[in-house]
Amino acid sequence: MVDRVFLITGASSGIGAATARAASREGYKLVLAARSETRLAGLAQELGPENVLTVGMDVTDMAAQQAMVEQALERFGRLDVVFANAGRGGSPGGFGGADHEAWRDMILTNIYGVGLTVQATLPALRKSRGHVLLTGSAAGRATLPGSMYGATKWAVTGLGYNLREELRGSGIRVTLIEPGMVDTPFFDEPPEHALHDRDIAAAVLYAVGQPEHVDVNEILVRPTPPRDDD
Repeated sequence: MVDRVFLITGASSGIGAATARAASREGYKLVLAARSETRLAGLAQELGPENVLTVGMDVTDMAAQQAMVEQALERFGRLDVVFANAGRGGSPGGFGGADHEAWRDMILTNIYGVGLTVQATLPALRKSRGHVLLTGSAAGRATLPGSMYGATKWAVTGLGYNLREELRGSGIRVTLIEPGMVDTPFFDEPPEHALHDRDIAAAVLYAVGQPEHVDVNEILVRPTPPRDDD
């Protein structure tokens, strides 16, 4: 039985950490990347450090992405699943008043960083005929007034569609994971009637767990609307 290897960016908290826990329960070896090495170390200790490689990195740095892949292959010998999950929010104010520097960091992380993760990991995924998953958003399927964040997630939607066409016939599967509101550290105040990070992790593992001939292209998941008597 070949040990399967699951790489997750943005793995230190929220959806990334929940997915790491779910993948660990399914027996995957893990490569966990994020900016916060302290949080990654705690998660690795929880999951069993012998099965986890942690990498402190900035996803907008291609050299760091390539080094991550090299470390993963040196440690585990292969990559089977890559979850390009790292992302960040912007600032309030809409197009007329938002902090444009916050835009820069968000756009680089949410779009450029995802592209770099894909490019850096594709050679290993071609060898394993693996699976790429991208964290999009319900915001990438709707019109939100003044939302540059939503625009970045529209870009991730397009990236996923275009990547799937590039990889057609390669055996590599591509899945867009598109959550609605999720109660994660992304928000300063816990949102009401939100999904939990473990709900999105379950969607990721559902897509990954399908037989090779089944390619789950997209999973759009939103919280159930509150009842009228809530």
